[in-house]
Amino acid sequence: MIKLAEMGLVAAALLLGQAVNAEESAWQMNALLHPSPWQLEAERNGRVMIYHRLADTEVAKAMDTQFDRIESMMFTSTVITGDGGEPLRNKDTGEEVVEDDGCD
Repeated sequence: MIKLAEMGLVAAALLLGQAVNAEESAWQMNALLHPSPWQLEAERNGRVMIYHRLADTEVAKAMDTQFDRIESMMFTSTVITGDGGEPLRNKDTGEEVVEDDGCD
């Protein structure tokens, strides 16, 4: 049986994980849509940035607004969203539905 203190630690870890994911997503979106001069130079020299678990709507926005940089982008585990922008979830597992990118 899990003790109350252990449950609190589990809850704290889950919340921390969500905060880290939100921070990581914000960092990726900034690099994707507002690259620094250093990043643009690195891309001109062949650097490819891998963007992981962004929403399909965010990827589409990047494709529309950053078209000249597409060669420097790779998207993995893109989250599929519904009409309202919310992530679709697998009805059996409850996990977010992601595109199969072949990068297992």
